[in-house]
Amino acid sequence: MSNRPRSVWLSKTAVNGALVLAVVYTLFPLVWLLTAATKDAGGLLAGDAFSFEGFDLGGNLSRLAAYNDGVYFHWYLNSLLYAGLGALACSLISVAAGYAFDKYDFRGKEKLFGVVLLGVLVPTTALALPMYLLASEVGIVNTYWAVLVPVLVNPFGVYLARVFSAGYIPGEALEAARIDGAGELRTFWSIGLRMVMPGFVTVFLFQFTAIWNNFFLPLVMLSDQKLFPLSLGLYAWNSNAHAEPDFYPLVVTGSLLAVIPLVVAFVSLQRHWKAGLTAGSVK
Repeated sequence: MSNRPRSVWLSKTAVNGALVLAVVYTLFPLVWLLTAATKDAGGLLAGDAFSFEGFDLGGNLSRLAAYNDGVYFHWYLNSLLYAGLGALACSLISVAAGYAFDKYDFRGKEKLFGVVLLGVLVPTTALALPMYLLASEVGIVNTYWAVLVPVLVNPFGVYLARVFSAGYIPGEALEAARIDGAGELRTFWSIGLRMVMPGFVTVFLFQFTAIWNNFFLPLVMLSDQKLFPLSLGLYAWNSNAHAEPDFYPLVVTGSLLAVIPLVVAFVSLQRHWKAGLTAGSVK
């Protein structure tokens, strides 16, 4: 029995050590980005990015805002449009589809849902060229729609929404609404969507992150620099940095600012997300 406290202590130490390593591994790139954004080109190329010597964050931000008539912040607005509007519309479509798959019976439902699950297995990069050909036929290449329309459908979001609908929307509540005279759309909007809001937020966060970091689809669809999202614009700058080192501070500082919307989204919506993770755990 005397060995038991020792083994428990060793187990806790091992678990805590693994967690510390995971935190360090996760935060290391962010710390580097935070300190590197305060350097000029010479400081970055000198390899002392982790020190705050020669602090010039304000100068980097000024140069970032002034370069090419502030094209960076135009890219920033484009990314907010693509990610914000695209994730919001995709979440609504996914939740509605998941709700329909869960609450309604129709011919071929499970086979159709199987097709949706097959869509989860297909990598998005493999669909970029077919989507480009379709967009070319419709005539929306090199427009905002070329990036917005493909992100409106997320097979994994539909699957996740069906799971949330099955767990959080009791059939009795829907029947009570129908007895009171509510139509199907009113029932979904007033009762189903509100009950499955944690699932809506979860799908939104996943899709917002995916669209914000999306690179290959805009690369294929867009050639007008004014339509670029941040990911594509920073990539273009980074390609030029090999010939013109002055681009390095712009790329690093721009990358630091690009993290902010993701942090804000997760921090502001975590209350709904945590509610979804714990709902139904206690009856």
